[in-house]
Amino acid sequence: MSSLNHCIKFELDIKDENIVFKDYFYKSIKLQKHKIYEAELIQPACPYCGSLDLLHNGHLITNIRYPTANASLPVIIRLAKQRVKCRDCDHWSMAQSELVNKYCSISNASKLKVLSALTEDRSMTSIARENNVSINTVQRVLGNCSHRFIDSYEYLPAHLAFDEFKGVDRQLHFICLDGDNHQVVQILRTRYKKTLLKYFGRFSPQARANVKTVTMDLNFYYQDIVRACFPNAQIVIDRFHMIQMLTRSFNSLRVQVMKTFDKRSRQYQLLKSPWKLYLKKFDELEKAHPRYNWHYKDCLTQAQVVMEGINTSTTLENSYNLMQSFIQAVETGNTHELKSLINCQDQIGTLMHKTLLTFKHNLTAVLNGAELPYSNGCLEGFNRKIKQIERTAFGYSNFTNLLTRIRLEEDLCKEKEPNSLLMTA
Repeated sequence: MSSLNHCIKFELDIKDENIVFKDYFYKSIKLQKHKIYEAELIQPACPYCGSLDLLHNGHLITNIRYPTANASLPVIIRLAKQRVKCRDCDHWSMAQSELVNKYCSISNASKLKVLSALTEDRSMTSIARENNVSINTVQRVLGNCSHRFIDSYEYLPAHLAFDEFKGVDRQLHFICLDGDNHQVVQILRTRYKKTLLKYFGRFSPQARANVKTVTMDLNFYYQDIVRACFPNAQIVIDRFHMIQMLTRSFNSLRVQVMKTFDKRSRQYQLLKSPWKLYLKKFDELEKAHPRYNWHYKDCLTQAQVVMEGINTSTTLENSYNLMQSFIQAVETGNTHELKSLINCQDQIGTLMHKTLLTFKHNLTAVLNGAELPYSNGCLEGFNRKIKQIERTAFGYSNFTNLLTRIRLEEDLCKEKEPNSLLMTA
């Protein structure tokens, strides 16, 4: 019996000396084969006074689900917990073990395995099926993780990045990242101005004064929040959003000019079919090897196509040259060139003129975006991860569960030891 007990403990990796395994057998439960281990949990001493003078009064049989490498053969430990009465203090007690929590039939090892699976991009259904537990058990383990992400209002990173993403019920949620190590600072249910002011207002003046830069898109009330909450912070407009606004303005002008020509004309085909070439940097266009295109029935290089297309309109040519110069100035960080381009007086499209006017109203923040190395690229990449999390789960109806799953799937959370969660799961 002793050798059998040690062998089973070694196989299941159980180190509790108070658990004694007696036998094992196979049994079919709900048309599925299970491996059943019979064991007894001994109460060595009174938990109240430590006395060894105990009166045994039967057992409480608990079927505990235990993880196994073979998901097709679930393991159940039929544990008989001793009920005892202390003759010294007259207290009744029941034997307890770290194998499983009190009043629970799911082992802590199974919960730990479920929690480890929750840090990966997997659905709760697949996690429950692999660990032979119910989906509600997986949800309970996820819900018990929410308390570990407690907000601290004593520190803020020197460089922040603001943005939003679509989450529960297609609502926009606010997200803030550390611009240096790309860790999540906070995710809020709404992005309303009063909500953000209330949240950042909870931080101490020293923590808010520590913020040096805040990177964002051209959302107007984000700038009001920065000015109200962070006295020493510089507003940085993300370079991607600036170039995106400019290219969209040019693309709209290209379509307007294209529609002025007949659909069968060469000018129309030059502006329509190769539209992606107009949005690329001119230095990246092919200039040596011409190719035949059946739309305009000619053999031209990519650079020749673009040059002949923009020559159809002076406004389109000026807008294209402005866009190319703006992109180059942003990439090189040439703020003087950028300022002169924003104040350009050439004939350009109406939408592009409005875009430049927007840049002019936010001139300092736009120049900071070109000069400083910070951007919202890390935040856009993290939003892509959030979309994948929602897609895997076919959407979330509970914001707390979504927030907890996002936090768990962060890289740093995978390195943390989650044993503390098992005592409350």
